[in-house]
Amino acid sequence: MESFIALLTDWGYGGLFFGAILAGSVLPFNSETVMAALYVAGLEPWKLIFWGSLGNIIGSVINYFIGRMGKMEWVEKYLKIKREKLERAQRWVAKYGPWMGLLSWIPLLGSAITVALGLMRSNIPLTFTAISVGKITRYIIILYGTSLFLT
Repeated sequence: MESFIALLTDWGYGGLFFGAILAGSVLPFNSETVMAALYVAGLEPWKLIFWGSLGNIIGSVINYFIGRMGKMEWVEKYLKIKREKLERAQRWVAKYGPWMGLLSWIPLLGSAITVALGLMRSNIPLTFTAISVGKITRYIIILYGTSLFLT
């Protein structure tokens, strides 16, 4: 995994974008490490936030459409999201609607939320807006935390 993160870091903004897509999808990956390494290497903070957020949003949109196309059985079998986690996310989506996308940044649970939003056919413009706000806020906080740690 370290060599993969090093490869993504070598790719700069493109590596962060790709890593963020992976992190935003159901695949287990941590894009924060790539972002922090690129920040330390001197890349532009706002470009890191842009490319990281864009990639992470795309990963969540992929999850949404996988959920929208599939059935709970498929999600459980092929995406390896446990039924209990998905059912909990569906209860939250039923209660709070597309605004649950604001919490799509939460590790592990965020993928279940975005898949549940798709399964429940949540309103696309509101869902993608909420996902975007959550993801952008997440990367701003990560970069700010990294800068505090380094000073």
